[in-house]
Amino acid sequence: SPRRFCLHPELSEDLVGTHPPGAHSLVAVSVGYFLEDFVDMLCNQKFHQSWELLFHHSVVIVCFGIAVVLHQYVGFALVALLVEINSIFLHLRQILLMANLVHTTCYRLNSIINLGTYVVFRIATLAWMTRWLFLNRENVPAATYAVGTVGMAIMTPMNIILFYRLLRSDFFK
Repeated sequence: SPRRFCLHPELSEDLVGTHPPGAHSLVAVSVGYFLEDFVDMLCNQKFHQSWELLFHHSVVIVCFGIAVVLHQYVGFALVALLVEINSIFLHLRQILLMANLVHTTCYRLNSIINLGTYVVFRIATLAWMTRWLFLNRENVPAATYAVGTVGMAIMTPMNIILFYRLLRSDFFK
């Protein structure tokens, strides 16, 4: 979280070997959440409706799992968790849709906040992570760099497509 960077400025220098107390546990719990959500989707949703999220969760589980097992890149995983701030508004949007509250001020306000947090916490964060990975490629082992690069190459287009869908659905009907 941003607070972690204020309290632990060394994270901005070393996202590989440095992490504050509790960060490893946070990333490990996040792996558990993504695993549980993955299994829940497999059991309770049709594959054609959830394949993108299943794919997303697979990438996150692999990347975060590496950080947990190796006790490295935990700081990088913390940065990636900033993306989940936007998930609050994505999930609220889904709840409002299910409650048939699309034509309410609450839905409109959430749509605006959702897009704003999407740009800041998804698109900008992923761009920053991609930049960090590229700038630090000499210091990252080849296999880890490959996993990170593939992860970013998968997540970035997925998030841009989802942003376009949200924009089209909520603002350009």
